[in-house]
Amino acid sequence: MKKYIVEFIGTFFFVLVIVCAVNGGAGAMAPIAIGSALMVMIYAGGHISGGHYNPGVTLAVFLRGKCSAADVAPYMISQIAGAAVAALVGVKVLGLAAASGANAGMANTTSGLVAEFLGCFAICWVVLHTATAKGTSGNSNYGLAIGFTVTAMAYALGGISGGAFNPAVAVGISVAEMASWGDIWVFLVGNLLAGAVAAFLFKFVNGDD
Repeated sequence: MKKYIVEFIGTFFFVLVIVCAVNGGAGAMAPIAIGSALMVMIYAGGHISGGHYNPGVTLAVFLRGKCSAADVAPYMISQIAGAAVAALVGVKVLGLAAASGANAGMANTTSGLVAEFLGCFAICWVVLHTATAKGTSGNSNYGLAIGFTVTAMAYALGGISGGAFNPAVAVGISVAEMASWGDIWVFLVGNLLAGAVAAFLFKFVNGDD
């Protein structure tokens, strides 16, 4: 239960920063705030739950063999719940509503699907190599690496898909009306496929790690 609480809290604050930074006028600095929020939440909760805060990452870590099957569904439920509650707090309590027309939908769902796959793949790839590999065991840089990956992907690909790279974030931004519910499949398919492919390639590259 403690692990699930940590996943809920970490995802809550991660998504709350997304909603507040994007809707609150952070502008071009929003990806830095978002990546920083993820970084500190990973450092805060990584020793308890692994600090996934992303169903795509949970899938990747499970397929890599570092997350038990019994934890997969509870992790994902905790992450999605944290994201949804964060979105409601940001919009309903703090009053940071999305700009009019923000949830109009992706201009090109094919490009959006590719962008979401690439962004989530990069995140899962970095997580697997910095937080689960034997060669980097015990390092203190994993949170920074993962947070900066999110920042980089947000700057590079966010304008194409909205830059969720995370099914829980996708739910959160949809609840906050920052994305269209009609596009939710793009996020889910792209992100979960990315997690699976990242795990497969990690195991191929790292052998018996």
